[in-house]
Amino acid sequence: MDLRGKNIAVIGLAKTGMATTEFLLHRGARVVATDEKPVSPLNDDLRAARIVPHDPGILKGVELVIPSPGVPPTNPILMEAVRQGIPVLSEIELASRFLKPPLIAITGTNGKTTTTALIGHILAGSGKKAFVGGNIGAPLIGYVDGPQEDDYAVIEVSSFQLQWIESFHPTVAILLNVTSDHLDYHGSFAAYRLAKERIFANQSANDIAILNADDPGTEGLQKRLAAKTLLFSSTRVASQGIYSDDCRLVFAPSALERETYPLDMVKIPGRHNVENIMAAIMAVRSCGCDPLAIIAAVETFPGIAHRIEYVGEYRGLSFYDDSKGTNVDAVYRALETFSKPVVLLMGGRDKEGDFKALIPILQEKVKRLVLFGEARDTIGSIIGGIVGTHHCPTLQAGIETAIAAAATGDVILLSPGCASFDEFRDYKARGQFFKDQVKALAHD
Repeated sequence: MDLRGKNIAVIGLAKTGMATTEFLLHRGARVVATDEKPVSPLNDDLRAARIVPHDPGILKGVELVIPSPGVPPTNPILMEAVRQGIPVLSEIELASRFLKPPLIAITGTNGKTTTTALIGHILAGSGKKAFVGGNIGAPLIGYVDGPQEDDYAVIEVSSFQLQWIESFHPTVAILLNVTSDHLDYHGSFAAYRLAKERIFANQSANDIAILNADDPGTEGLQKRLAAKTLLFSSTRVASQGIYSDDCRLVFAPSALERETYPLDMVKIPGRHNVENIMAAIMAVRSCGCDPLAIIAAVETFPGIAHRIEYVGEYRGLSFYDDSKGTNVDAVYRALETFSKPVVLLMGGRDKEGDFKALIPILQEKVKRLVLFGEARDTIGSIIGGIVGTHHCPTLQAGIETAIAAAATGDVILLSPGCASFDEFRDYKARGQFFKDQVKALAHD
């Protein structure tokens, strides 16, 4: 793909937008870039870009538009580009056209960050070099701007990125699960699911598609795929794939083959993490990783920050940070993890989640529900009163209320089920605030 002399617009100038702009400039493109928020001073590598106000008028003469992952389809510049027939490509689509190593791509409503990090961890433990990034950290576009000396590129991809692909082609593609999320962005669950399924769009019979056998949409999807499909299940036997059998995982890549992995190798909590590990095992076995090396790597995998992360104790209370749980299904899965009574902190900015789905698990696991932030009244109108419920304007007030409502032996869990943008710049900042508050209490 020759970018020299092309007039290209980049929408959004956070980390991915900046990396995309730098990549385009290095290849001789003429870049116009914009962001809804004020833009920080550009480094020397980016000064050739023309930074302009956030207005559809910037599209005059533009031949290609690259939106950053967080730019919704309703963005007026993006809508105008589509109306004018100007091609729109996501950053991962652009990057994939310059990518050298085989690509392993992971998507899903929940678990994709853990699975991406785990696959990278296992590959490294097996003596293979891997770039690990995408939505998890370093943008893929920044990686392809370098020497690309790794054996594999392992990336987390979002529905936002998959919406604007054309030829994006993973050798191994994983769809972990699809539950209600980002309806404010995609408009409907059907549109959201279709965006996720695009991860398989350009695969062939030589590629591998890894699917969740317990997901209701998998059977129909599997019939439409060109790639070889492998399934994982935590509830039943997967005849071509991996499943849980008492105290072990059984991987049956074909009718004549069997491998077993001990369940006690799993150190991170929750049934959902067993599912993530199942998907990761099938991915790395396709890369030639030895089963013993896989077991050793899984045993040493610590999990990721802000995902059911143990923070500490204070006055006999155990605190867990699940700030990355930004949708209803993530909250459900986090609650499944605990056997002790839970005081649950939920809230933030609503993403039009189906909070009614939490009623059974709230009744089973939750002692008190503390709702905070912008969405507290919305959530309260749906599930408030299922258990004792408190409303608080901020997370700080919510933490104080949760502690007052808890008793020795209880778990205080931050699993918001919402975006963070009413009070924090992202889920990481929200989780860090929670952890800082708990640590401050412990040192009083």
